[in-house]
Amino acid sequence: MRLEQIVIDSNDPSRLVRFWAEMLGAEPVNREHGWAHVAPAGGVRMSFQPVPERKDVKNRLHLDFEVDDIEAAVVKAVNLGASREGLIVTDEQGSFQVMRDPEGNEFCFVH
Repeated sequence: MRLEQIVIDSNDPSRLVRFWAEMLGAEPVNREHGWAHVAPAGGVRMSFQPVPERKDVKNRLHLDFEVDDIEAAVVKAVNLGASREGLIVTDEQGSFQVMRDPEGNEFCFVH
């Protein structure tokens, strides 16, 4: 068994795929029936499926993205439509910053 893709519910998959494509340096792909995906080199494909309901509660799963510079990654993400949650946290594992993509899905930058 291997992980093929991560699927994220979205109210606007074509908008969300553009955000993630810019963040990951890959091309957005819009598909039939409102689906979209981005397949970054060396990474797992992220697919976005259209759903009518909005996200109302905290994710049960979130993605961590390793970056060289958390603050630079935050600036880029915010300029593309993400929002920052709180401050950078540092513990025995390293540092991380909780973020939300343009539809409110949580993810973290880690270093």
